[in-house]
Amino acid sequence: MSLQPSADTSPVATSPVDTSPVAALLAAAARPFEDAVAMPPGVYTSPDFLARELETVFAREWMCVGRASSLAKPGDYLTYELAGQPVMVLRDGEGRLRAFSNVCLHRMSTLLEGAGSRRAIVCPYHAWTYGLDGRLRGAPFMAQTTGFCKEDYSLPSIRCEEWLGWIYVTLDEGRPGVAESLGALEAMIAPYQMEAYVECFRETHVWDTNWKVLAENFMESYHLPVCHAATVGGHSKLEEMECPPGLPAFNYHWITKEASLPIGNAHPTNTRLEGRWRKTTALLALYPSHLITLTPGYFWYLSLHPQGPDKVSLLFGGGLSPEFMADPRADEYVATLKGLLDEVNVEDRGCTEKVFRGMKADRARAGHLSYLERPIYDFMQYIAARTAGFERRFAAAAE
Repeated sequence: MSLQPSADTSPVATSPVDTSPVAALLAAAARPFEDAVAMPPGVYTSPDFLARELETVFAREWMCVGRASSLAKPGDYLTYELAGQPVMVLRDGEGRLRAFSNVCLHRMSTLLEGAGSRRAIVCPYHAWTYGLDGRLRGAPFMAQTTGFCKEDYSLPSIRCEEWLGWIYVTLDEGRPGVAESLGALEAMIAPYQMEAYVECFRETHVWDTNWKVLAENFMESYHLPVCHAATVGGHSKLEEMECPPGLPAFNYHWITKEASLPIGNAHPTNTRLEGRWRKTTALLALYPSHLITLTPGYFWYLSLHPQGPDKVSLLFGGGLSPEFMADPRADEYVATLKGLLDEVNVEDRGCTEKVFRGMKADRARAGHLSYLERPIYDFMQYIAARTAGFERRFAAAAE
């Protein structure tokens, strides 16, 4: 009897399946918009993914720190923490906007807190004193220290630019300028003349959610009728909303509103906006996290920075167009706007914190996006490009 060869039962070597948040994000970003799903939960909940974002996004991009009008006089300053770097932005003695490291060159204490006005920058630890140009002006009890030379000490400068009334800073010395990246947006919204809008309030808050959850919440109006049913939801016409494909540095959508406030439409003296644009709101998401609602009569904005996977620091501010600021009822309009936006923030906080709690569940899965959520799809591809090398593609007309 001949022996037949036995079947080979040795295990077949296989490559392990990559189930990391990065791999899941790349898979989601590669899907066409018609079959798009949201970003996977791990992209929001993973500390490792946040560390990647801090390195590849926040340490390299331009970040909005507020309106230039908030630093009107020499010595006016604000502070910000960018990817672990304490930053101060101030108006120097020549009237220029400057940004510096907010860390003393002696024992490395932070120098300034919050916002305010100073004639000089005095370290709260040993009173080393710097001028508004960042140069060391005084250092008590250092005269007998061998090798110490006051002229050798100047606070490191950080890149700072103004664009349409906004202040931006970046830690990346080689980053293209803000205007270069946002030129297409500037042309789109030119009739609004956003640079002339006046900021009337500015606050900082911390919410218990991931920064991208809050960013995405701002980018889409699909949630307005439900999340904001008690405030602005009933005034937003989703059927008239336009969500074009985004561009490399930003995404946007337009929505027509039957204004819940008189300031939501153009002031009678506004001659810059015509036709439907007199009641059209622009929702602008400037990457990574500067979010602007620009209406014919008012604006409000958020600038976001993560404080962990589960916490986001948000700069919140807003104000009126120049026509409404010149109106005799301007103070009343500001108070009404602030009251409404405080209510909207309460609603948004509730929604976005619920979303993040859900994302931590073992069985959480990302579902398909609505056609009204096109900006979220574009934002996902931006995040995938920055953190994982995804190649974004844009139509020729949008380049």
